[in-house]
Amino acid sequence: QVQLVESGGGLVQAGGSLRLSCSASGSTFSSYYMAWYRQAPGKQRELVAAISSGGRTNYRDSVKGRFTISRDGAKNTVYLQMNSLKPEDTAVYTCNTNGGLYGMDYWGKGTLVTVSS
Repeated sequence: QVQLVESGGGLVQAGGSLRLSCSASGSTFSSYYMAWYRQAPGKQRELVAAISSGGRTNYRDSVKGRFTISRDGAKNTVYLQMNSLKPEDTAVYTCNTNGGLYGMDYWGKGTLVTVSS
């Protein structure tokens, strides 16, 4: 069982920045695939960014050039740096991992990001 705890959400004006953090339990963090998802009110959950155990990243088109996902193995933490935020980025952001195991799926409780216009 892998536990994920997100932090860093909050209220920010359009054009501002926030950094989300997701701390993961376990001793094999280096093998974890890590991802950030978001869900806005009335919309389906969508993948925002992901990073493989080898550091390969991918982003949804709407955040490319504005968001950066990274990981710190020493801290068992993955980050999502969000710049140039837009009101349409408002959502609950949730951390996800496979815990290094094929077919497994673990989720955090999420953190709310609100971008005011």
